[in-house]
Amino acid sequence: MTRLRCAILDDYQRVALTMADWPSLDSAVEVTPLHDRLATEEDAVAALERCGIVVAMRERTAFPASLLARLPRLRLLVTTGMRNAAIDVRAAAARGITVCGTASRSEPPAELTWALILALARHLVPEHLAFRAGGPWQSTVGSDLQGRRLGLLGLGKIGQRVARVGLAFEMDVVAWSQNLTREGAAAAGVRLAASKAELLETSDIVSIHLVLSSRTRGLLRRQDLMRMRQTAYLINTSRGPIVDEGALIEALEAGWIAGAGLDVFDQEPVPLDSPLRSLPNVLGTPHLGYVSHANYQGYYRQALEDIHAYLAGAPIRVIDR
Repeated sequence: MTRLRCAILDDYQRVALTMADWPSLDSAVEVTPLHDRLATEEDAVAALERCGIVVAMRERTAFPASLLARLPRLRLLVTTGMRNAAIDVRAAAARGITVCGTASRSEPPAELTWALILALARHLVPEHLAFRAGGPWQSTVGSDLQGRRLGLLGLGKIGQRVARVGLAFEMDVVAWSQNLTREGAAAAGVRLAASKAELLETSDIVSIHLVLSSRTRGLLRRQDLMRMRQTAYLINTSRGPIVDEGALIEALEAGWIAGAGLDVFDQEPVPLDSPLRSLPNVLGTPHLGYVSHANYQGYYRQALEDIHAYLAGAPIRVIDR
């Protein structure tokens, strides 16, 4: 019996094989983790053309119709979460490729959001670097959170978790999204902002918690960033393209806002010559929001469950649209 080949994409930390019982696939499947990003479609074809199963990490590798057509052996594509805008699900179905997802059981981006907020507000990175280098003992004055306004763009599962922490810090928490109602905001213990403009103009911290879609792509443009307070911070742990990156760089360079905490970007990894890598008022992390032990363990275990179910002829967690 010829073994199916399974590639696990983007295992940057080289931990995928430790997170689930892959040997349980026994002799049916040969599992190979790939540690480097597949930057182009040609890279993907070269790496995956002999694979019958691919386990994809988030939306990092796109699977448009053009790539799927060049992977004739692919029969099962597993992705984290139950939606992935980078996969052409319709094209996959047309080629007989089953797409399955995983059900999220933790929301680590909410925790990273607060790491970024607190680090910016209390200038932890420059103070830590000064501490290590024997620099000045106290050179900054931190910003208080108590009594300040936290504006949330999006109040889904992650946004609600962020809101609860803001309320615990005794912040004034407001939220806005295109579908959010007054009742929905009140159920989360926060107030519905009258408009996106009001949220931007009155918040001391603006944090984004929206799914990237045609409606949210470019939601914050130049004119929106100009509405924000000069003392405000922008936090984005959702998706880079929700914010116009060129306008954000302009806002940070010109001092329209105090700074930004960014975990997501238009292009990942961020080009080495990007101003976002050198601006002093940017706290950047390499898309770590979902990178936690519990999240990885849940993702890889469920991916393995998806593979077992598919091999048994009864696929689970199928994504069909």
